[in-house]
Order: sequence, then structure tokens, then C-alpha cells
Amino acid sequence: MEERPASTLSALEYDPAPESAGLARLREGYGLFIGGAFVEAADGATFETINPATEEPLARVAQAGEADVAAAVAAARRAYDKVWRKTTGAQRSKYLFRIARLIQERSRELAVLESLDNGKPIRESRDIDVPLAAAHFFYYAGWADKLEHAGFGPDPRPLGVAGQIIPWNFPLLMAAWKLAPALAAGNTCVLKPAETTPLSALVLAEILQQAELPDGVVNVVTGDGSTGAALVASPVDKVAFTGSTEVGKVIQRRLAGRPTRLTLELGGKGANIVFDDAPLDEVVEGIVDGIFFNQGHVCCAGSRLLVQESVAEDVLHRLRRRVDQLRVGDPLDKNTDVGAINSAAQLEKIRELTAWGEREGATRYTSPCALPERGYWFAPTVFTDVAQTHRIAREEVFGPVLSVLTFRTPEEAVAKANNTTYGLACGVWSEKGSRTLWVAERLRAGVVWANTYNRFDPASPFGGVRESGFGREGGRHGLEAYLDV
Repeated sequence: MEERPASTLSALEYDPAPESAGLARLREGYGLFIGGAFVEAADGATFETINPATEEPLARVAQAGEADVAAAVAAARRAYDKVWRKTTGAQRSKYLFRIARLIQERSRELAVLESLDNGKPIRESRDIDVPLAAAHFFYYAGWADKLEHAGFGPDPRPLGVAGQIIPWNFPLLMAAWKLAPALAAGNTCVLKPAETTPLSALVLAEILQQAELPDGVVNVVTGDGSTGAALVASPVDKVAFTGSTEVGKVIQRRLAGRPTRLTLELGGKGANIVFDDAPLDEVVEGIVDGIFFNQGHVCCAGSRLLVQESVAEDVLHRLRRRVDQLRVGDPLDKNTDVGAINSAAQLEKIRELTAWGEREGATRYTSPCALPERGYWFAPTVFTDVAQTHRIAREEVFGPVLSVLTFRTPEEAVAKANNTTYGLACGVWSEKGSRTLWVAERLRAGVVWANTYNRFDPASPFGGVRESGFGREGGRHGLEAYLDV
């Protein structure tokens, strides 16, 4: 039987299986979380957060100004001096365990809330984001009373107050990545979530109240870039930022000459390298997970596919067929594979860069899926005939867009993979362990996956080199950024 062209294959038909939006238990409005209580902004300013899948408003949220940030930092300083620095590791461990259990208890609510506010599919927020957030608190709860055994000297001490700025692609998980090690190490925190996704951080603040965490140990200030700038300018002892490389460079310049510690987890242009001996069915699933997971809103996304020439045609045929089967639509539907783009601004950036891809001569293949009429949507897209000089091969698209290049030898694969200003993550697919290790040790990236992609574990450090930032989050290494060693 002759196989039909990939373009004629449609997504498998599934009956709708939506999760109830009511599980999120949204309030009409949310204040700032300062000193253990929710308060209005000093000037009463608010902004609206919307559902990117429908463009409908979800809630009004307080816009923190300089006075509010100052109040949050002062509350964190009081809590550090009077309470938190005097707690034992065992006491801090109990709080972290309690927070982790409460996240688990409210996991269904948090998953729905995250999908509503962010646009990601419910099966990702339910099966990945929320469980991993709880796992990070569990993991660092285990370290809180063992810091002297972490390899950072016999008497590691906290830095003090940490200002933490997180992005919109994994709001709850990034909050856990930042807060858990900082609290375990004995610091207090001021957390600034992204403007488009503030809600899960505010519900996490409610969880901190439930856990009876001492007032002021964690504070949450919501707002736009001006709020983040005010936090960076404030007298904190540490700034931890996850976001774009451009903003990271601005923060680094502003902190130059100050004693404030800094860690940056920035952009990436990850290479997913496929050799001719790799199991191609598994490879295709790894490619899909590497670039279309979370709509491509992943800093370590495998957005550059490097395929050995001898299997390139076969891989691309299988990949196009698989792309056609991806289900794009309602993030709350448990059958959805690809949800909504987070914002109108991000959608415009994706459209601009893909237009450049066509203009510069790359061949575009876009899934023929039907997109909803309302909301921010972009169909999964694969570019072939890509040159390394093309913008889509050099710049971070941060969307469901894959650029495909080919290579002949391992040396060429390494050269092409390293031909980027970034250095966050790469993947290597081969059945030969010696080849995998040879390539991995030559890749200039903070993380290298073998025969998988986008695998995360609280015990494993994560971070980049070059313009992907510096410092590590996760694992024992994640404690070092919050200790005076």
C-alpha cells in the first residue's frame, strides 16, 4: 500500500475532554504579598491579566511601584534579621516540606490556573510543571539541615535578601526553582513574576500563608518591567534572573560595581543532533518534545535540528507526518498537544522571524491544523534548507518553530552546534555511547542530553554558558548561588 503524503494526514480525532476552568477559583483581584499579607499598591495601580487562548480577562492584579518594592525588600530584611537567620536547618526543612505537600494538595487547582494564565496544555501543567514544583521544595527541604555537608565549607552562610525575577513560560516551576534553594540556604526573598503570568505566584503566596511561613520571608511584587527594574535597583544581597539575554545584559550592567551577587539563566538556541544510527521513531518523538513542548516557549528548546545527511530525508518525512498529528487548541482540553502563544507581543515576534525565514530562502512546512478564531495561536512549523546565516538559525524564536540543518561528520555536527552565541542545552541521538560522549564533551553548552530532550530533575543542575548566562539552578549546585562561600 502506498503511503499518503504527510500533508494529507490529519490529527487523530478525539472527543473533547476539557478540565473545568472553575477549579482555578480565581478572585476578581489580587494585591501584592508583602510582610505576610496581601495589600494594594501604594498608588492603587492595577493591570489586567488575560487568558491568551480566549483574550478574555482573568483578574486584576496590583502594579507594584518603587515604594511597594522598597516595602517588600524592607519586609524581607526584617524577616531575615529577626526570624529567618535564627532558624535551624531542621526548622526551615519543615516549612519547605509543608509547602511541597500543600502544592500537591492543590495541584489540580494550580494546573488549571497555570493553563488559563499561560496558555500551556493542561496535561503539561498537570503532569510536569506542578509535580516538578513540589519536587523542588521536597528536594531542598532535604538539604536545609545538611548545608555543611554540601561541599561549600564547614560553615556556609546565607547571603541575606534575594531579589528573584522569573519569566512567563514556566511561572510556578520557575518560582519553585528560585524560592526553594534560597529558603533552604536561609535567605529571605522578594519574588517578581512576569507581567503576563502573575497568578500562580500569588496563589503560591496563599500556600505560604497556609504553611505558616513567617511573615516577610517571601514577598511577591507583581508588575511590568519597571517593577523588575526597581527590584534590581533596591538594596538586595542577591539578584537571580531568568529571562531574555537582552534584559540579562541590562541587569548585569546595572549591578556592575555593586556587591550584589548575580546569577542569570537566559536565552538559548539548542541543537538537537541526530546521527544515522539513532532509532528514528524515538528520535522524532524527541524532536517534537524538544521544540513543540510548551509551544516552544522553552529557553533550552531544541530549536535547531542537525541531522546526518544519510537519514535526513527519512527523518523529515516522519517528522512532517508527526507534526500533522499534533492537536492544537484549547489548553484546558486534556487531548491538546500545543496550546496558545502567551501574548500578542510574543506572537508578533514569532510571525516576524518566520517571515524572515521565508524571505531568506528557507522552505517552510506548517501544520495544516485549524486554529481557533480568538486568542494567540501559531501552528507548528518546520523550516528546511536553512543556512547558518539565517535569522531563524541564529535568533531565539521562542515559539513552535524548528530550523533543520544537515551534517556529514561528527566534527561538522559539533562545529554547527557550537556556531551560536548561546550555550544552554543540546541533545545527541546515537546508539553508540562512545560517539555520544565524544560529541558531548565538545559541545559548548551547560546541559547535554543523550537520546532524550527536555528532561529535568530537582537533583540535576541546570544553567548555561556564554550568552545563556551563568550560575546553576537545581541540585547541590543550586545552593551555592544563595550561600556566602
